[in-house]
Amino acid sequence: MLDLDFTDEQEMLREMVRGVCEQHCSVEVVRANEDDPIGVASELWAQLAELGLLGLMLPEEHGGAGSTLLDGVILYEELGRALAPVPHLESCVLAAGALLYAGSDEQIAAWLPGISAGSSVVVPAWLEPGNGYTPRGVQLTARSAGDGFVLDGAKAHVRFAAAADQLVVLARTGELPGDIDLFLVDPKASGVTMEQQMTVGSDTQYRVEFSGVQVAASARIGDPGSGWVTWSKAMEPAMVLLAAQANGGAEHALEITNQYAKDREQFDKPLGAFQAISHYLADAKTNVDGSKLLTYEAAWAESTGRPLRRLAPMSKLFACNTFRDTTAMAQQVFGGVGFTLEYEIQLYFRRAKQLQLSFNDTRRCEELVADAVLETA
Repeated sequence: MLDLDFTDEQEMLREMVRGVCEQHCSVEVVRANEDDPIGVASELWAQLAELGLLGLMLPEEHGGAGSTLLDGVILYEELGRALAPVPHLESCVLAAGALLYAGSDEQIAAWLPGISAGSSVVVPAWLEPGNGYTPRGVQLTARSAGDGFVLDGAKAHVRFAAAADQLVVLARTGELPGDIDLFLVDPKASGVTMEQQMTVGSDTQYRVEFSGVQVAASARIGDPGSGWVTWSKAMEPAMVLLAAQANGGAEHALEITNQYAKDREQFDKPLGAFQAISHYLADAKTNVDGSKLLTYEAAWAESTGRPLRRLAPMSKLFACNTFRDTTAMAQQVFGGVGFTLEYEIQLYFRRAKQLQLSFNDTRRCEELVADAVLETA
């Protein structure tokens, strides 16, 4: 049975993460890391590592805590509230997930303990310039050469690439849509070049070029041709956590907008006293609470062994759209000043749009939901 009450331990987890974020991820820290070449709030990252939060959902035998996805949702709601500039999703969820699903014993031993401890950062290189989120969007090639492979092509929007010790690169090894493999690649290897990209969210992303990059056969993650299946498995819990991140951001954005509507007066009364404004705020609150419920259902389903194929993209789709719509409404309540850099709300507005476009955008999430619904109809 779905239980919407969090345990005492989970409430303590929330309080701990919120306290850490308040201490080490102030608005000033967020601003300082905008468009930074590294983009990682180092003190926050160190504290998350010290508290065992980097390996929260990783197995205990690899240095993690073995916690559930529902615990991860609590963590990500707080990271979303704080707009935390850390590569937790990229390294501790996506890259670690790919290694857990398909990595060799040697690869797991080499990287998972470091990922859990925060001493190693491994990030995925997935999207490509001008290409989409489907398997056909992967056009970077990996051709056999001797006892290894040679990689040629480009990746875009590689988050935290300059902070990474390894990249998990999706590469095409054949003509069929699913002929994709994952490779561990050293970002400092010969033939790898990086150029920072400026984004609407001012987060740290890179375009990474691969020109004749040689990798050993042992760098491939999983069996030949299994890369997309592995990536899709890793993406499902990641989409639920992205939804939680969006919910946390939307909730905080709504809180500061509500406070502004109480404090700011026009025509001798608070903005919130105007019916149009109060209805906007009420609609936003309803949508945020509904989004949280959907995300909790997805996390609960995973923790009880139920599939995420439908619920993961649903939660990501609804939460990111809600985050974007809530912050867009908030900008209207704040008026012209909301767009100025001095105000906090513009940080959330820009991050909301960035998150909506990242790791499966609206259209791709709709396609994934449709595929799941039509298959079971």
